[in-house]
Amino acid sequence: MHAWLCEQPIGVEYLRWAELPTPEPAAGQVRVAIRAASLNFPDLLIVQNKYQFKPPLPFVPGSEFAGVVDAVGPGVVHLETGDAVAVLAGTGGFGTHACVDAARVLPLPKDMAIEDAAAFGFTYGTSHHALIDRAALQAGETVLVLGAAGGVGTAALQIAKAAGAKVIAAASSAQKCELCRRLGADATIDYSRENIRDALKHLTDGKGPDVVYDPVGGDLAEPCLRSIAWRGRYLVIGFAQGGIPALPWNLPLLKGAAIVGVFWGDFLRREPKANAAALQELVRWYQEGKVKPVIDQLLPMAKLHDAYARMGSRQALGKLVMVNA
Repeated sequence: MHAWLCEQPIGVEYLRWAELPTPEPAAGQVRVAIRAASLNFPDLLIVQNKYQFKPPLPFVPGSEFAGVVDAVGPGVVHLETGDAVAVLAGTGGFGTHACVDAARVLPLPKDMAIEDAAAFGFTYGTSHHALIDRAALQAGETVLVLGAAGGVGTAALQIAKAAGAKVIAAASSAQKCELCRRLGADATIDYSRENIRDALKHLTDGKGPDVVYDPVGGDLAEPCLRSIAWRGRYLVIGFAQGGIPALPWNLPLLKGAAIVGVFWGDFLRREPKANAAALQELVRWYQEGKVKPVIDQLLPMAKLHDAYARMGSRQALGKLVMVNA
């Protein structure tokens, strides 16, 4: 097998495409022949030693992938060789094969494309947990999605619409806003040229959004919190802009608002039954055509450095997916 190896987490440029022994699955594991793997923002942080999860060295990055089971370890009875599956493993995806715990493997419905499966669980799981579970989003409420043209942003936009909400999609260019309108956004804000507070006041008749979905952080956080509606919920997803904002604590007090942390990885670990139910609903929505991953580019696995560069430049519209021939 071959895989991208992280021997020291000091940057993307130090990842090495290496030939490794093809592993055999241990008890409770299966081996997956990887067909596609998506690039998520934590995959960038983990090779820079900036992520909260720090795997033992060396490791193969790639948190989310899909493929076909090609070997089954002792004790696994619900999976067979030839099964098409998606995997949420934290690491291991940027290669040709991976052995993973069978509990982290999701059999795919027949109508789900393998590329969609590789780009589905992380972003849609995060966004569903954020909006439906943590924010208790109700039909008719207004959701502001920041970074709305990215991987988690496009998922959040679709999920909010599936839940019956009005969506204001905020992004950093006219091209990205156009994508959001095609995905069903009710309104868009190009925050590279518009004042986001003024735009929100106009679009909500002064009320403000009921829910703010924020994977961006940085200097957008405070003006959006200042704009939030009474009893609003501000969802802290991540900090793609790089800065962790220091917010004035009087703002949630004055609005009766809640600052809500969203850590889907630990939700998956601590509440597996609730997460499984959420994923079942998401798969049903996929089959009904309500949600579908937006894939920016399909790139050969050997072009991983190019994918990281495109993510880092913030040019990607939706998800970047690496594929093995």
